[in-house]
Amino acid sequence: MKSNKNFVHKIIRHYLKYDRDNPFIFISSLLAFLGISAGVMVLMLAMGIMNGTQKEFQKRLFVMNYPLTIIPTSFNDVNQKLVEELQEKFPDIRLSPYYTTQVISKSGSNVNGSILYGVDFDKEAKINEVFAKALKSTLSTKSKYRLIVGETLINEMGVYKGQKLTLYFSEQEAIGFGTMPLQKRFIIDSTFDSGLKAYDKAIIYTTQKAFHKVLKRPEGIYDGIHIYSKDAMSDIKKIKKFLVQNNLSNKVLIEGWWEQNSSFFAAMEMEKHALFFVLLLIIIVASLNIISSLLMTVMSRRSEIALMRTLGATTLEIKRIFFKLGVIVGVSGIIVGTILGFIGKWVLTTFDIIHLSADVYGFSKLPVDLTVTDFIFIIIGTFVIVILSSFYPAYKASSTDPLTVLRNE
Repeated sequence: MKSNKNFVHKIIRHYLKYDRDNPFIFISSLLAFLGISAGVMVLMLAMGIMNGTQKEFQKRLFVMNYPLTIIPTSFNDVNQKLVEELQEKFPDIRLSPYYTTQVISKSGSNVNGSILYGVDFDKEAKINEVFAKALKSTLSTKSKYRLIVGETLINEMGVYKGQKLTLYFSEQEAIGFGTMPLQKRFIIDSTFDSGLKAYDKAIIYTTQKAFHKVLKRPEGIYDGIHIYSKDAMSDIKKIKKFLVQNNLSNKVLIEGWWEQNSSFFAAMEMEKHALFFVLLLIIIVASLNIISSLLMTVMSRRSEIALMRTLGATTLEIKRIFFKLGVIVGVSGIIVGTILGFIGKWVLTTFDIIHLSADVYGFSKLPVDLTVTDFIFIIIGTFVIVILSSFYPAYKASSTDPLTVLRNE
């Protein structure tokens, strides 16, 4: 049976007006509207902050960890031949083969454990923007024993650019009738600042020639290859297929940055999902006000509902009146909350209202980056709650027995 739309809309407009005889109904609807608006706004800002923070950490870890890394399972498996074959097969990626070892840096009474990388400075600069920036401010020394170190390390060691830093290696050298750890003094050629103190303290770069000379590493036999790729998720599959075709899958391993930090980002993703469902409770609580306001409307308008039924209004029309009442309140709250959410996002990204410690987080401005997917989930989740909240009061109103109500009246 078709319903009279004009009749339904006229009654809805009437019920949306302030009723002096029943002011609590209007107040309850207003609270539901404000609650849903606040819930949507808070959800948008919270998801934006979580996503923005995750991307900031990802960007910094992405720079220092590299999109892809090839690691040998035994000596001699990562060599210059493999580098050339990969570059020929995948011309869009950039490669930086490296040597690596653990060292202890010492200056006066200050000591620190670090990881020393031997890299081709030109190749490394093409895949690491932090290293490339540091390379622009070098002392331009031609010595093979030069270092590019993190600013955190030199601050803790009490040395400056142009001074020398002693590195102790795990290898031993003969001294008289005994041995002692191999050591070499390097000149600090430049410094870098990745934004993460742990990396700035733990990573040191030097030339590959230093590894050849000090540690007797053979030329063309590397400890691994750092790879830059614009689409690491896709390229890792292609490179794995290439390694299998060349019978190298058992000799070398390839890892993506997301695999090297999988537990960290998995924890952030779980925290993000948990926060979404917790904040969704705000909207659920607000939806209870929709239910209560509609039920109060139904109870206070029982005689009107009975009269409309006796004058020919169908149960479908009654149900639509109260269902649309709840939807109008809820959807209005969603719209206003969305507007407030985007205004709040603009304010947080434009003005430095919340200042963070760069030493702790690696960034000083609160990052807010609401993705389209998160926004859609917020709107859909809120809309479903509004629909479910409006259904029961509408059903209750449509099941009103006009004979019983009019007899009691």
